[in-house]
Amino acid sequence: MNIFFLSIFIFLFNLIIFVKFETISKNFIFFDKPDGVLKKHKKPTSLIGGLIILINTYLIIFFLKVLELDNFFDDRFIYFIITISTFFFLIGFIDDLKNLSPNKKLFWIIFAIGLTLYLYPEIRLNHIKISFLKSYIHFEYSFIFLIFCYALLSNSLNMFDGINLQLISFTIFIFLIFITKGFVSIFFLLLLICLIFLAILNYQNRVFLGDGGSYLISSIIGSVFIYQYDNLQNFYYGDEIFIILLIPAIDMLRLFIFRLLNKKNPFKGDLNHLHHLINNYTNNTNKTLMISAGLFILPYMLLINNFRTYNILFFTCLVYFCLITFLRFKNNK
Repeated sequence: MNIFFLSIFIFLFNLIIFVKFETISKNFIFFDKPDGVLKKHKKPTSLIGGLIILINTYLIIFFLKVLELDNFFDDRFIYFIITISTFFFLIGFIDDLKNLSPNKKLFWIIFAIGLTLYLYPEIRLNHIKISFLKSYIHFEYSFIFLIFCYALLSNSLNMFDGINLQLISFTIFIFLIFITKGFVSIFFLLLLICLIFLAILNYQNRVFLGDGGSYLISSIIGSVFIYQYDNLQNFYYGDEIFIILLIPAIDMLRLFIFRLLNKKNPFKGDLNHLHHLINNYTNNTNKTLMISAGLFILPYMLLINNFRTYNILFFTCLVYFCLITFLRFKNNK
């Protein structure tokens, strides 16, 4: 019964934000203004999407602990999620306001990860099991490995947040993967309510996640992957987790290599992202989102149909780079 009333509360809380969004957003001065280059939206758009997710995260965790409704996570891990998500949100939010240089942003991301891991020494990933290998891959320097993983994930998801609904739909997709794998945490079910309302606002061009939102999402997804991998016997292998996150990862890798070859900062934004190339060809955001969603769902569909991860990697990369080649050819005509 308490779960039902908490669900109603979270639903009504987000419904009020949805209905009164213009009034609420006017009380904040955080707007993303179009510049005609990288930011091609037509009018200043609120950047409080990440703040809405953060407030929902705090509320959900608070009530779950007070009412003792969800014991899936232990207390230390709850504190870990709160700490790292707050750090990540603040770095992204400051970047939204001050437009931090890529190097400064990377420094603060690494610093935040390192500090959080130092505060919670029990959060480590000491080994990885690969699906097609019989033995574990052990890490002597788990601390450094986790910093590397968080930094890559935060950058890849931030770079993946380029058109409306793309990152939110990918996040909902990841949450559904958690749930279908048997990880039915009330936390995810309640946070999905927030994400659905936010998806509608984002689709209507009323709010953006901003860097604060994309970094926040990456911290939650990364933390839960680590927790599940370390605590659940039937969770995905290390290479399978990489496959689930494959499209944002290879798009980031392609962009990094492309920028370095052109003697540019690999962290400095441009218009060569996957979604930019698709949208230039389709000239339709809905079609762009559908193609992008089909692409990031593809590896998971192959995975649940028992394809080997190295075959999935090869096939998905082949499809991805064929699509990129086709789009660049068509767009340059």
